[in-house]
Amino acid sequence: MKGVILCFHPQARIVDLCHQVGAYDVLGGALALAASYRYFPPGTVHLAVVDPGVGSARRALLAQAGEWLFLAPDNGLLELVWRRHPHRVLALRTEEFALQPISNTFHARDVFAPAAGRLASGARPEDLGSPITDYARLEIPPVRRPAPGRLEGAVLQVDRFGNLITNLEPAELPAAFLLRAGGALVTTLRSSYAAALPGEIFAIAGSSGYLEISMNQASAAETAGAAPGTIVEVLES
Repeated sequence: MKGVILCFHPQARIVDLCHQVGAYDVLGGALALAASYRYFPPGTVHLAVVDPGVGSARRALLAQAGEWLFLAPDNGLLELVWRRHPHRVLALRTEEFALQPISNTFHARDVFAPAAGRLASGARPEDLGSPITDYARLEIPPVRRPAPGRLEGAVLQVDRFGNLITNLEPAELPAAFLLRAGGALVTTLRSSYAAALPGEIFAIAGSSGYLEISMNQASAAETAGAAPGTIVEVLES
C-alpha cells in the first residue's frame, strides 16, 4: 500500500495509525479512527480498511468530513466520523484509476491506495468519485434510560490493557453512582490510573471521549468477566 501511494505522490508523509484492530472488527476500526483523526493537520487523507466484504459488490467510499478526507469500504467504518461532522460521501469510480487487475482480496492496495496517492498529490474528490446518500451505517448500541436515575449502556471494546471502553460519556455519570459491568461493581470515578487503590476497579474518562472501566496495571476485563457487548448498568446512588 505504501509503495502504491508513493508511486502517485513520492513526497507523501505516511503515518501508520494502527495495525492492531481485530480481524473483521469494523466497530473496533471505527473507534480507533475516531480516537485519532482529529489530531492530524487539516487536509490529511485518512485511509482506513477493515473490510470483510473485500471482493464483493460493496462500494469503496471517499468522504469529506470536517477538515479531512477519508477513504474506506462502504460498511460503516466511518460512522463515528460522520456523527461528529457534516459530511459529503462519494462512491469511488474504481474502473477509472484503480490498479489493474484488481485483486479480489487486496482492495487496500489496488483501490484505496491509488485513491489516497492521487488525493495527496492534489486530485479533487469529484475527480475520483460520484456523490451518494445511501451509504451503509454502523449500528452502535445506544445509551438507554429505562427509569429515572438509571442508565444502561454497553461495552464497545476491550483494549490491550484490559480497559472496558463503554458507549457512555463521562458527563452522563451521576455524582454518586453504582455501576455494574459483568461481575464488577464500580462506585469511583478516578482522575488517573495512578490515583486508584491497589486492586480497585474504577471508572475513568478515556482518551476516546467515552467512559472506561479500568484497573491500575491489571485487566478490568478479566476481573469483571466482561467483553464487547456486556451490559453496563448505572444507578444513581
